[in-house]
Amino acid sequence: MDAARYFDWAATSPADEDVLRESLEEAMRSWANPSSAHNAGIEARNALESARKRAADAIGVKESQLFFTSGGTESDHIPLLSLLARLGAMSQKGRIVVSAIEHPALREQCAAMGRLGFDVKTVAPDRNGFVTAEAIREALTPDTLFVTVMAVNNETGCIQPFEEIADAITEWYGGKRKPHFHVDCVQAAGKIPLDIAHKGIDSAAFSAHKISGPRGIGLLYMAHPEKFKGFLVGGGQEKNVRSGTENLFGAIAFAKVLEKHYIRKGADGEAAERLRAQKEMTAHFIEELSKNSAFTPVPERRTERAGEFSPWVVQASFKGIPGNVMVRALDAKGFAISTGSACSAKKQSRPILEAMGSSREVQDTAVRFSFGHLTTEEGMLALAKAVGEICADFS
Repeated sequence: MDAARYFDWAATSPADEDVLRESLEEAMRSWANPSSAHNAGIEARNALESARKRAADAIGVKESQLFFTSGGTESDHIPLLSLLARLGAMSQKGRIVVSAIEHPALREQCAAMGRLGFDVKTVAPDRNGFVTAEAIREALTPDTLFVTVMAVNNETGCIQPFEEIADAITEWYGGKRKPHFHVDCVQAAGKIPLDIAHKGIDSAAFSAHKISGPRGIGLLYMAHPEKFKGFLVGGGQEKNVRSGTENLFGAIAFAKVLEKHYIRKGADGEAAERLRAQKEMTAHFIEELSKNSAFTPVPERRTERAGEFSPWVVQASFKGIPGNVMVRALDAKGFAISTGSACSAKKQSRPILEAMGSSREVQDTAVRFSFGHLTTEEGMLALAKAVGEICADFS
C-alpha cells in the first residue's frame, strides 16, 4: 500500500527498509548467541551492548537502565508482574492504580491482578480524555504498590500529564516508600518530546514497530533496576529482567530508528522539525474535516486544546455512519484507517470512549486517523476529501 494513503500508524508503521536491511546484515555478521562464552558469542554480545548504548543515548538514559523485550506489551507486563514476586514479603496484596484509558496490555492485565486479590482502582479521565494528577492523588493509599498512566492515548491522542502525576505521587508519600510509577510510552516515543528520566518515573515501555522498526522488539526503561525482582525467570538474560535469547537484529534496528525519530525534550533536529510540520498539517486536516456537517472531533474540545494532543492521532465521529462502515468505505477508496486499537479491533466495546462519558452514538461512529513521518499534506487532504464524499453518500 502507498504510505501516503496509509493512516493507521498508531496500529503499526511501514518498516524502514534501509534500517531493517542494514540491521539484518549486522546481525548476520554476529550470528552467535550473545550469552555464549566463546569469541563468536562475545562478538554478538558486543553488538547487542552497542545497540543498547545507542538506544540509551537517543532516549537520554543510562544504558544500564534499558532492557530489550519482545515488544510494548511485555514491557508493560514486566514491572506489573514483578508484584507477584514480592507476595511472600507482603502482609497484604495492596492497591494497583490504573487509568481507564490504558492500552489493553495494562488494562486487562491489571484486571487479572484484581482476580488474584489485588485492590485494583481504575481512575476515569475527564470528558476530554485527560487523567489528572489530582484524580490519581485521590486514588492513592498507604498500601498502593503500583500506578500506571500512559503518555499518549492511542485512540484520542491526548497527551497525559505524566510528569505532573509523577510529582504528585512523590509529594503524596513525602519521602516514604512510594508506589512504582509506570508510563506506557508506545504512542509517545518518536512522536512528542520526552524526558523519561524525569524524577518519579520508575519504568516506561517502548515498541519499535510504531516508529518504522521491526515487530517483536521492545524496550523497558527501569530507573532503578537494582531494586527489581522479576516474576518470570529463566536463563537470566537482560540481567534477569527478561530471560530468553536476545533478538540481536531487533535490538540493532530499534536503536537505529530511535536515533532517527526519538525527540528528547528541549532538543532540536530533523525529528523535532517533522513534529512542527505535522502540527500544521493536522490543524489543516481538522479544518478541512470541520467543513463537513457530520464531523465532530473526539473529544469535542480538541480544537480548543490542540497543544495538549498528539498531532499524530485524530479521533472523529461522523454522524449516522458507523465506524466500521467508514473504515470499509475508505478502504474501498484506497485509504487505511481504523476504529481504534488494533489489539481491540475484534471487540465491539469502546472502553476509552465509555470512560470519557461519550454517548453511545459517538462510540459507534468514532474512527481514528493516525499519521507518521511518511504522511504528506497532500495525502491528508485527499483523505479529508474522501471522507466528505462518503458522508455525502450517506446524507
